[in-house]
Amino acid sequence: MKSHPLFSRSPAARFSTFALAAAALTACGGGSGGGNPFAGLPIVPAAPAPAPAPAASPPPAPPAPPSEPTGRWTVGDLHVHTIQSDDTQQISTLDQVLAKAFDRFGLDWAAISDHLRLSSYDNDGNKLAKQIPFSEGMAKYQVPRIKALQAGGKYADKTIFASFEWDMATHDHGNVGILTDSPMSDAALKAANQFEYLFTNRDPALFPPDDVTAWNAKDARAFSTHADVLAAIAWLKKNYPDTSYLQINHPSRNPGKYTAAQLREMNDAAPNIVFSLEGMVGNQMEPDRGGYNSAYIPANLPSRTYGGVDYLVAKLGGTWDALLSEGRHIWNVADSDYHFTISQGQYSSGYAPGEYAKNHLWGDIKDPKSLLSAFRAGKLFAVNGGLIDALDFKVQSAKATGEMGAEVPAVPGEDLKITIRFKSPERNNYEFQLGSGVFANVKPVVDHVDLIAGDVTGRETPGTPGYARDTNPSTRVVKRFTRSDWKLDADGYFSVSYTVKAGSNQYFRLRGTNLGTDVPNETAGGEPLFDAQTSGADNVARFNAINARNYSDLWFYSNPVFVKVAAQ
Repeated sequence: MKSHPLFSRSPAARFSTFALAAAALTACGGGSGGGNPFAGLPIVPAAPAPAPAPAASPPPAPPAPPSEPTGRWTVGDLHVHTIQSDDTQQISTLDQVLAKAFDRFGLDWAAISDHLRLSSYDNDGNKLAKQIPFSEGMAKYQVPRIKALQAGGKYADKTIFASFEWDMATHDHGNVGILTDSPMSDAALKAANQFEYLFTNRDPALFPPDDVTAWNAKDARAFSTHADVLAAIAWLKKNYPDTSYLQINHPSRNPGKYTAAQLREMNDAAPNIVFSLEGMVGNQMEPDRGGYNSAYIPANLPSRTYGGVDYLVAKLGGTWDALLSEGRHIWNVADSDYHFTISQGQYSSGYAPGEYAKNHLWGDIKDPKSLLSAFRAGKLFAVNGGLIDALDFKVQSAKATGEMGAEVPAVPGEDLKITIRFKSPERNNYEFQLGSGVFANVKPVVDHVDLIAGDVTGRETPGTPGYARDTNPSTRVVKRFTRSDWKLDADGYFSVSYTVKAGSNQYFRLRGTNLGTDVPNETAGGEPLFDAQTSGADNVARFNAINARNYSDLWFYSNPVFVKVAAQ
């Protein structure tokens, strides 16, 4: 963490449009390669063939090797707004947003997640005669249009569904998806309407009277306290235990909105529903990166982004690691939080879906329900700025091989072989003049990849000091790999392997960046430093400076692989 005098550095000293653009081109544009002391997986000689058994008693057939899970890598975004969110500033119609996500930036799936507030517009930006609850707008405008487009063949091969961003009482925002057995069905839309009635302070007169009577007979309205948030989670678990989720968005954006104990409570209440943190936040085009605009004072260091990543995830040994140290399956994701990129020539907010932030998710994804199943399984890595577009991360023991989201059994003292393979695209989406549509042909280059480990010490007990613990002191960088360590393999991946001894229960995760380990105002000892505000009176120069800032400072984070060590 930086000392507070660094808050005094001026945006002009840290960023200028041309210096930043040059930095982005220099940091991202070089080649990589070099020798590799880890020459891939060792070749194990085949065992001698067994002697043939007598014909009268043939040997039993060997067990079939475990089959690889079916699926493919896909890319998507779980946090996308349209004009039905009033803070889109009267741009970003549904059709425009879908075209950007799928036609221009090639996503495979997306959750449209407008604010669960009063909405003033239809899909096309027409002003409504009166404001309506968003769940009503979802049912009247958004879902019918998505269905019509897909039925007509547009985006028929894409997975799209409607969710919503909920203002969580006493906290910040959470994305809620209620899929039911048939996503975007009448039952799913009615469930969203019921959720909005029960867990916001909407006027009851805005809802059908017969529904209000029926809902009041079953549940009490709850929208004021942390306990009410837990009540909403309990409602989701009771009614949609396998077909709903609640994702914690930009958790540290505003100071004091969550404690580690509260995050544990939410996950304990429904681990199958509350299992993700938007650690790689959207709104990256804000002058205060991610919209993390609390006062720039030392006390608010935990409410900054670090390389565009929320402090809960970016801090080595911080809150995410504290949760992982209990063996909790809580995943990090990257989203656009798209509202608009530039508005009225004065304001900037975020990149389009798929333009900058991407979740790379493995699974047999055919529809929203299979997407949710894959998301829970956790084979996912999150990337900003196209730093990488492929990652193969495995931990192998004598008994099994595990990938992101999985658990590998091991015995104390045995060798664990860790394999890391990654690719970067030939070009990312950096525009030298933002909004020009002309890409700068910058190839992102990974400077180093950190293999991070932490001990898993078991669940903390509610009411004890450990339940409030927001650090994991055992978290450490086990090995930092650079281009002198990895080699280019036959499949075009940069590849490296490493061996560690199995000790106690632990997890392994990865992060990588295009930055060196000690870049002024960006990294220190390999750790990301907080993102300062980028300001300036000239709007165009400021937009370009923000864009260059973001593409100069790229990271990816993987989900963890857990290792369960059995006592001998």
